[in-house]
Amino acid sequence: MSLAPKGLNVRPITGIPAVQPGDDVAELVLSALLASGETLQQGDVLVVAQKVVSKAEGAIVDLNTITPDDAALKMAETVQKDPRIVHVILGESVRVIRSVPGVLITETHHGFVCANAGVDTSNSLGNGMAILLPRDPDRSARDLQKHIAKKTGVSPSVIISDTFNRPWREGSTNVAIGTSGFVPLDDARGETDDSGEVLRATLVSVADEVASAAQLVMGETGGVPAAIVRGLKLSASNEGSKSLLRDPERDLFR
Repeated sequence: MSLAPKGLNVRPITGIPAVQPGDDVAELVLSALLASGETLQQGDVLVVAQKVVSKAEGAIVDLNTITPDDAALKMAETVQKDPRIVHVILGESVRVIRSVPGVLITETHHGFVCANAGVDTSNSLGNGMAILLPRDPDRSARDLQKHIAKKTGVSPSVIISDTFNRPWREGSTNVAIGTSGFVPLDDARGETDDSGEVLRATLVSVADEVASAAQLVMGETGGVPAAIVRGLKLSASNEGSKSLLRDPERDLFR
């Protein structure tokens, strides 16, 4: 399937202020778009950084209130990290996948396999504050989509994105941790390639590719936590992002 037959346009959404707990992310996005003279169009994909969603939802921990338990203290010695952060990471995890000095890979309650269970202290609300992943990123994406549709009459697909590292490659890339409004995987199995051969293993992570495209204009710094990706032809769906998670039985790294 040709996902962007006429090319792709990726636009940063600038002017979104620093997000505080209780803020309405949809309203902040729409206000920034209005101020810039930009509008959402039907078929657009709105990509929003996980961190602003987490802040708005109050997924924040003050490390100064944390007393590490014995498991966190022991693990902190292994990975050489702040025991308070390790305590929070373990609380956000269902199992530890890898622990060596400087590296703590876990599986989160959502099913994500990532560094530090997604717990991050960068771009937080102050010293000693750690930001967690949203409790239900798919629900966050659905709520954003519904709010925007109610306000504008336009219902963009939505991705909540975060930066993950990958087992086989150096460098991080943006991925979708929550989706709404479209099928996140393009399953081409059973179709034929340009030579007429039947495709037997082709599953394209459309959601992750769109998230990565958006990251090129959002960046890790600079205060641009959202972007519009335009020009895609996506199949509508409310299935969310769970299909992006690999079955542990087929995961060589778990």
